[in-house]
Amino acid sequence: MISRPFWQERLDAAWREAPIVWLAGVRRSGKTTLAESLGEERVLYVNCDLPSVEDMIFDPQVFFRGCAKPVVVFDEIHQLRDPARLLKIGADEFPKLRILATGSSTLAASRKFSDTLTGRKRLVHLTPVGWSELPAFGVTLPQRLFHGGLPPALLAQSKQSSFYREWIDSFFARDIQRLFGFRDMNRFNAMLEFMLRQSGGQFEVTKTASALGITRPTVESHLRALEITHAVTVVRPFHGGGHNEIVRQPKVYAFDTGFVSFARGWDPLRVDDCGTLWEHLVLEQIQAHFPQTPPCYWRDKAGHEVDFILAHRRDQVDAIECKWNPGAFDSTALKLFRTYYPNGRNFLVTPSGDPAYTKRYGNMSVRICTPTELQLSK
Repeated sequence: MISRPFWQERLDAAWREAPIVWLAGVRRSGKTTLAESLGEERVLYVNCDLPSVEDMIFDPQVFFRGCAKPVVVFDEIHQLRDPARLLKIGADEFPKLRILATGSSTLAASRKFSDTLTGRKRLVHLTPVGWSELPAFGVTLPQRLFHGGLPPALLAQSKQSSFYREWIDSFFARDIQRLFGFRDMNRFNAMLEFMLRQSGGQFEVTKTASALGITRPTVESHLRALEITHAVTVVRPFHGGGHNEIVRQPKVYAFDTGFVSFARGWDPLRVDDCGTLWEHLVLEQIQAHFPQTPPCYWRDKAGHEVDFILAHRRDQVDAIECKWNPGAFDSTALKLFRTYYPNGRNFLVTPSGDPAYTKRYGNMSVRICTPTELQLSK
């Protein structure tokens, strides 16, 4: 079992704030393995896929009273009939107990979870294997970009198309259909694969509906389901008003580089492909290390664009550009952005940015670094 200390610490930090931690993440991202890595001596593991679990937790007080370990893990807890009641009793009646509940979606995805858990829970979103974890997994960056960050695919000797196809079918059957009641698998999967092929680009509901031959409401409901289950990240435009900025049209990124390369038929990867996938990997790093600061992007109507914006405070925003080859960086858009928003740090994130260094582009300083430096800049 490969240790993931960053995520283990995230769980412990969340437990210091609330008794329940909801560990979300897409299927096969390693939620169960992470839970098991907390140690058998510390954890009582409950697989909620098993029908016998309903009988086991029929009387929650009796169940929790019999727990001899400090942590209880309810894996795939949304499979239970009344998970919110179970979690509420555990948090209120047994305050020294720590509870970890896992699922592919956010709590908001299911009507089984009510606001009775307010103040009792914290969310940890487990992203695919990130930049800083590559040495622990013993894989190269090109392998991570090509195979993706789901551990079974990442550690495979070769890229197997069957893994990605089976994952897509299972995702609909076990997550989407159960949580949202969608019935047409072919229609939903067609949109998912369309999103994988368009990943990283600007998203337009009308164009998507036309391309797929479905209605706008269907596109909107499917996109919302994909966002709730963390299959896509919707990156909204950053704007302050009055600068001919894009203010409504979001960009949508798929959750994993392996699926993007699979959907686009990038086999083998070419150098030109790596830049797009690198941008996805940097976004995942931002999501992992800045969970309370949703990333935005900036673009004006003339087409000048900055990849990611982190608005830490109202008057200070960090700008992040992603380049596979730092020599190809054009500072024009970033300079223009800083004429409107002068306060904040500038980063050019590249795999060759170790050791990090600062470079001036006119009057503007840019920190050229790897994602490691970015996470240390909090």
